[in-house]
Amino acid sequence: MKIQTRLRAVLAASAVACAHAACAAPMTQDEYRVTKERIEAEFRDSKAACDRLLDHAKDVCREEAKAKDKVARAELEYNRTGSAKDANRLAETRADAAYSVARERCDDRKGQDKDICVKEATTVHIKALADAKAAAKVGDARRDAAEDKREADFNLAKEKCETLAGENKASCLVDARARFGKS
Repeated sequence: MKIQTRLRAVLAASAVACAHAACAAPMTQDEYRVTKERIEAEFRDSKAACDRLLDHAKDVCREEAKAKDKVARAELEYNRTGSAKDANRLAETRADAAYSVARERCDDRKGQDKDICVKEATTVHIKALADAKAAAKVGDARRDAAEDKREADFNLAKEKCETLAGENKASCLVDARARFGKS
């Protein structure tokens, strides 16, 4: 038990220091492994806590535990890679998790009330997936725009270098290639 408490304290401190993918350094393999073990332990604890409940409350609790586990794993992957693909996968996982919990909560209702509850859950899910898709497209557009700008700036710098002669021209071209990431 003491090890879990210390582990949680260390992970909480690292989570505060690195709450998003804009971290200074990528996650090390050891940090990844420890965080993954923490997520698994939290899932086991959450499932065990659900066993004390009865009937529908137990089902909802289990669904919430599964959803939290899926989101935590997706966040872990995103924090490890920081890629746009994993960011999109995280947004989709959050939407799917919220949908599964909402659907489970609807199961206790009857008739038209249940139908409306399911339709609301479905509508929220569709909107969340659409937002995730839009965010991915915006991210792609921003990357494309940044690349276009970098290419235009490089072409301008290259053109300016062409006005120079000899050693200065060669030095200018080397500097421009380095500055704009051209080989």
